[in-house]
Amino acid sequence: MRASERAYSTLREDIIDWRLEPGTVLAEVELSERLGVSRTPVREALGRLVADGLVAAQGGRGLVVTAVSLDDIAQLFELRQALEQQLARLAARGRDPRVFEELAIEFAAAPALLATDDREDYYGLVARFDQAMDAAAGNPYLVAALRTVRPHLARVRRMSQDDTARLVEAAHEHLTIVEAVAAGDGELAASATHVHLHRSLQNILERRK
Repeated sequence: MRASERAYSTLREDIIDWRLEPGTVLAEVELSERLGVSRTPVREALGRLVADGLVAAQGGRGLVVTAVSLDDIAQLFELRQALEQQLARLAARGRDPRVFEELAIEFAAAPALLATDDREDYYGLVARFDQAMDAAAGNPYLVAALRTVRPHLARVRRMSQDDTARLVEAAHEHLTIVEAVAAGDGELAASATHVHLHRSLQNILERRK
């Protein structure tokens, strides 16, 4: 992996996981020392993060990690509703049933997984769900649009990472989606997606008050 790609991946993950919090100043010299690369790969990585909307220039402070406001969250979910409901419809039409039947088994077991506070394995399952939905939908333009949104959604999702009850509810909601996709019922999959996103947004907004 190229040094710039490694720097980008590390910084992106640190921002999404809140190890680099909103407002954190990102100085090239300090980052190059921490990451063990020269300043050029760091500069390239920061340029990509600016394009992603995860980093921005702030007057007099240089580059900083962007904030996540309530307005940002609401607008992200408006876009997410439109994209993911259509993705669900397309995935139900183009799915391999076996893939989603296997995901259903994993989501059914997720509450037990979360009871052990195993967040990373659960988030890995959600990532595999996203990948399966993208592949089944077969629409590269829709998938590309979602991929620009997902880093921001992942940051927002981490806000509720300590709320085990909500994560268990979300696992049940994902189960309903994958069962509908496996059965080829696009409208049910879209409806279940709508319910999941609505509940997720309401939970996040309550926690941000």
